[in-house]
Amino acid sequence: MKILVINSGSSSLKYNLFQFPEKISLLNGLFEKIGTDIAIHHSQFGSQNKLKQQLVLQDHKQALLCLLQSLKQQHTLASINLIAHRVVHGGEKFKQPIVINADKLAQLQELIPLAPLHNPTNILGIEILWQHLPLVKQIAVFDTAFHANIPDYAHRYAIPNHWYHEYKIRRYGFHGSSHAYVAKQAALILNKPLANLNIISLHLGNGASACAIQNGVSVDTSMGLTPNEGLMMGTRSGDIDSSIYPYLQTQTGFSITEIEQNLNHASGLQAIAGTNDLRAVHELIAAENANAKLAFAMLCYRIKKYIGSYYAVLGSLDALIFTGGMGENNAKLRASCCENLTGLGLKIDTNPNQVNNICIHAQHMDTAILVIQTNEELEIAQQAFTKIS
Repeated sequence: MKILVINSGSSSLKYNLFQFPEKISLLNGLFEKIGTDIAIHHSQFGSQNKLKQQLVLQDHKQALLCLLQSLKQQHTLASINLIAHRVVHGGEKFKQPIVINADKLAQLQELIPLAPLHNPTNILGIEILWQHLPLVKQIAVFDTAFHANIPDYAHRYAIPNHWYHEYKIRRYGFHGSSHAYVAKQAALILNKPLANLNIISLHLGNGASACAIQNGVSVDTSMGLTPNEGLMMGTRSGDIDSSIYPYLQTQTGFSITEIEQNLNHASGLQAIAGTNDLRAVHELIAAENANAKLAFAMLCYRIKKYIGSYYAVLGSLDALIFTGGMGENNAKLRASCCENLTGLGLKIDTNPNQVNNICIHAQHMDTAILVIQTNEELEIAQQAFTKIS
């Protein structure tokens, strides 16, 4: 069976074609900088060389149509048996993957207010592929689903009850496919059942989140109603005092929309260091840039605080996982986040950490520290395959 996975971001669209149940990647690609003057399409067909093409793509619709044309040219479009979509927000309604039909699509439309930056593009992908491949079954896999079992004392906010009951304001969490995938990989690496493991998973990319996994189940996560809560990120602020909103309105005249735009797209590393690229931050630090030093210190400090709080939640820890672009590739970040945590059983071995080994913990420590390359698309494909099997 050939499964096409569509993973749309706010300005990107990632796709993979897998052969199942073998889990072989037949084709993968990425449209990035959608909506800018020059978009870029990266693609790789099987073991062939990677291709890079510059395009003008005004929106995700054009990117999807370009993808369909590319699949047709490569003679793979007609062979697709199943399409799996990453849908960012499933609310409280969707806690498992679903087979898309007209009724389910209408229900997804109702969830747009919970994720106005992401769900519309996710739904657009479903609609366009439905038009062009009407006979191919489509599955929605939700970013929030892995966190569906977080207990109420962890997912509820201390706000008026009717805000929760009427407006569904609560912690939902995101990066679920990534946290689920790396937790399963950790179980394989440690050769232990996932159901017996306590794990703290750190997905550290331009978007970043922490997850406390108890006996294989997510019991808390740092992102909340939206992806802006929690850790400091590339362009997102993470945790802030809610009174900043009215204060800024009073002081500046900014609207709620303007404040939200700044907190999502002009904060985090970008705001403090002037760049959201951690590699560039390190270059600035080497040049004695004080703002870059501060940004890196803030980033690591906040991650460390979540490690400590989630250790308290779990009571014991079998593994700490670093994943995502920064987590997988930045040895300085990992070392700083684990500094002075030997009391929690966490100590990094410098040599394997420097070369991004999978196991980077000191050998005499009981708690594993793992660097695991995430594969959200493969996890989405696996969930979709399981759904129809």
